Amino acid sequence: MSTKSGLFFRVRDNGAAVFRVDTENRQRRLELVQIAVANIRNGNVKPQGEHIPTAAERNDIDAWIVERRKLLATRKVDDIKRATDHLNETAQWVQSDATDAQINEFSDDLLMAMHDLRTVLVRKKSNILLKK
Repeated sequence: MSTKSGLFFRVRDNGAAVFRVDTENRQRRLELVQIAVANIRNGNVKPQGEHIPTAAERNDIDAWIVERRKLLATRKVDDIKRATDHLNETAQWVQSDATDAQINEFSDDLLMAMHDLRTVLVRKKSNILLKK
């Protein structure tokens, strides 16, 4: 993702490596100079090497962190909705097509995961109702 200040964010776990895009060189090549590492969990931005982000770059990095958090939250909800669809498709497959051997292969693990999820959901929902 590029920004007005000419930054590129190489996404990685919990954030990104932040590069300044350099096009002002004799070979006219696109060069990426790493200037920082951004952590989306705690908002920390660590300068890399001797390259210190400018105020404009720091503003762009902070804005990227905010947008990245929003994107990941949206994806998480979408993943949960897909998981619900997948559970429904799994139920239909088990009911109509699964062999006894296939059911024996995964049923214990799936039942435990579903039990754990149900327990957490019931506890969370009851806490929500108690707050009201």
